Amino acid sequence: MIREEFDFREWKGPFDAQTRARAQAALEHGRLLYFPRMPFKLTNSETEFLDGRLTDGKAKNISLDHTSGKLQGTSATGERATRLAAMIERFGAGATQFVKDLLPNYSGVERARTSYRPVEVEGRAYSVISDDRLLHVDAFPSRPMKDGRRILRFFANIAPHSPNGGGARHWEVGEDFADFASKFAPRIKPHFPGKSWLYDTLGVTRGRRSAYDEMMLSLHDGAKRDAQYQKTAPHTRLDFPPGSCWMVYTDQVLHAALKGEFALEQTFHFDVAQMGEPETAPIKVLERITGKALA
Repeated sequence: MIREEFDFREWKGPFDAQTRARAQAALEHGRLLYFPRMPFKLTNSETEFLDGRLTDGKAKNISLDHTSGKLQGTSATGERATRLAAMIERFGAGATQFVKDLLPNYSGVERARTSYRPVEVEGRAYSVISDDRLLHVDAFPSRPMKDGRRILRFFANIAPHSPNGGGARHWEVGEDFADFASKFAPRIKPHFPGKSWLYDTLGVTRGRRSAYDEMMLSLHDGAKRDAQYQKTAPHTRLDFPPGSCWMVYTDQVLHAALKGEFALEQTFHFDVAQMGEPETAPIKVLERITGKALA
């Protein structure tokens, strides 16, 4: 089972202990949590933001730094930009409260950037490395996870309902992370000595990359560049209709976004030590495969 479904109607708890344990175990074993009846409802004034022209034409997504209130990647200015930021922040704050209520064991969860993805995925031109329609695991080139910090993401499809069933966001998910890593890890070439220090010194990265960061970036890029793997690897289709939400460890679950527009996303980070089953974390899997410490 790839998708674990929950019949929640509210964005906050309390949730019973059995439900919390089921959700955490499913996530840590590489399953996606699906909430088909938990919509993020737009206000009447927010429906104007269902417009792909909101992006600045350069960035794929509009992003909000909740600590500074800085909004990036949008063509909106002035009062309209302020209201757009408020909508994105309302989603991010709600997603954060939901995660804290559903996954209380992750007490040190860190809320990262919140993004809005109003542009249709299908039909856009991308470089291979930037093409999220290809199966991949998430790794951040400029934001090192160092000792294997996890990347947990919560999504909401806010596209309007369509009489013909349109508006769904279409994903594919791939094989188990350990099976994928076993294929690609032996191909990874050693990185030149001093690379992490140099990138940190030049400001390319926010801190030094660990061996784990370098390996995850190589896995991300290697999977996308391998056309044969993309063609023949296991693919399972998942559709998320308007009004649905889902959550997944995107550093562990191979995924591809094939089609859809008007999605909100909140990223969270936290330490491997907070997991119920740390041995399922990508860093632990990679250390078993390589026989090396990566942090």
